[in-house]
Amino acid sequence: MSIQQPVLELKNVDIGYNDALVNNVIARVLPGEIIAVLGPSGIGKTTLIRTIAGLVEPLKGEVTLHTKKKGGLGYIPQRLGLVRHASVRHNVNLGAKAGVPFSRTMFEERKTRVEEAAKALGIEDKLKEPVRRLSGGQLRRVATARALAQRPQILLADEFLSELDHQNVEVVIKAVQTLLEDGTSIIMVEHHEENVRLFATRIWLIKDNHLHDYSLEEWMDIDESSWREQYMEEEE
Repeated sequence: MSIQQPVLELKNVDIGYNDALVNNVIARVLPGEIIAVLGPSGIGKTTLIRTIAGLVEPLKGEVTLHTKKKGGLGYIPQRLGLVRHASVRHNVNLGAKAGVPFSRTMFEERKTRVEEAAKALGIEDKLKEPVRRLSGGQLRRVATARALAQRPQILLADEFLSELDHQNVEVVIKAVQTLLEDGTSIIMVEHHEENVRLFATRIWLIKDNHLHDYSLEEWMDIDESSWREQYMEEEE
C-alpha cells in the first residue's frame, strides 16, 4: 500500500506578527482533505491562512508546500482579491493563467477553463459584466470560479462560503467537487456549523493559542452545549 505524500507540512510553527497568536503548530495535509479552521474572531485563523500562503512570515518553524511552483497554491482571501474594474471573464482568466503552463495551446486551454468554471458556478451569462456591478454572493462565485480555473493542488479560502444562502452554498460546493476529485486539498476558515458539517472532513480548532486537530467525527462529539460559544464566531 503506497503512502500518500502531503501537499503541506507545518513543523513547529509559531504564527503571528510581533507576538504569537498560535504556538508550535505541527500538521500535515494530504491530497483531497477539506479542513475547516474554527475559532472566535481575532484568534489567528486568517493569519494562519496568510502564513501558509506565504504572505506572513512564521515567527518560528517551517511551512513547506509540496506543490507546483506555478499555480500549485490557490487563495481566496476574505475580501476576494478581485479586480473590480475588470470583467468577470478577466478575473476568472487570472486563475486560468496561473494554472496553465506556457504552450502553443495555452490560450485555447485557458478559454476552455474559464468557460467551464463559469458554467459550473452559474455565472456564464455574467462573463462580460464588470465585477463591481455584482452582488456579494455573485462576487464569491467569481472568486471560486477563478480558483476552479486555476485547478490548484491546495486551495486556501477565508470564509468563501459567507454571504451565500443555502442554495448557493450547494452550487459552490458542487462546483468545487471537481477539484477535490482531482486531489485538491482545501483549508477554509468557516464559522457556520451547517457548512462545516456539510463540507469538511477535518477540523483545525484554534484554542488557547494552540491548534487542535480533529476528524469531523471527533469534533462532532464535542459537547454541543458549549462548542458554539467557545469555538465558533458569533453570527452578525
